[in-house]
Amino acid sequence: MWNFPNCLGTLDGKHVVIESPAKSGSLYFNYKKTFSIVLLALVDANYRFISVDVGSYGKNSYSGIFGTSKLGKALCEGKLNLPDDAKLPGSDIVAPYVIVGDEAFPLTKNLMRPFPGTQTHDIEKRIFNYRLSRARRLVECAFGILTQTFRFYTRRLKSDPNNATSIILTICILYNIIRKNKANFNLDETLNESSNENRLVNFKKHGGNAQTEAFIFIFTLPCTFNCDPISFQALHLQILSLYRGHFKSYNSGLFLTINC
Repeated sequence: MWNFPNCLGTLDGKHVVIESPAKSGSLYFNYKKTFSIVLLALVDANYRFISVDVGSYGKNSYSGIFGTSKLGKALCEGKLNLPDDAKLPGSDIVAPYVIVGDEAFPLTKNLMRPFPGTQTHDIEKRIFNYRLSRARRLVECAFGILTQTFRFYTRRLKSDPNNATSIILTICILYNIIRKNKANFNLDETLNESSNENRLVNFKKHGGNAQTEAFIFIFTLPCTFNCDPISFQALHLQILSLYRGHFKSYNSGLFLTINC
């Protein structure tokens, strides 16, 4: 992973901005002066989520959230089924497989963080920090792709924390499905389909107000996609039931291991 051998994934958190919940005090108020819940994610080399933890208070630190999460506890107790220690490329040095994070996370055998800034006068430590930073950027890029794909991340989520947690988990599943199938998407085959009947409706070009045509399109949208009318809530429940085996609840929120 980006010239960082024996790396299993990169770890970081993202604050998802929500409306201030009623009678919540400062529980959801974060250092960015907004109200949020935290999405803590472990990302692989293909920008896909390996595991996520959603639902913690915005006021909590990433390190504290990780320490109380199921992923953090399993890593600390050695129950993650990590590969055996292996030699580093081009050397006889045996090193453990690690997850990389920034200065917010603790330094353990299987969790690597950069050297403090006061020690970067050493050229070897500076190079190490550079390599670790390159690997860690994957999770930042994954959050960026997630935000650009699902644009509601760019604005305040108007939902109570429980519903917001379910929405974010569902979006993480959809994001992984999109990332997995992105390489298999063939634009030429899509453009060369024999018929466009019973698919998207093409409106004629015209000026002025097109409300009539727009309403016709909205009410015929389910038929356009050859499916029964379905609400977002029903779709959400279908997705959750499909991946029910991946969800487990615990004290600090919901934890999801994604195998898409």
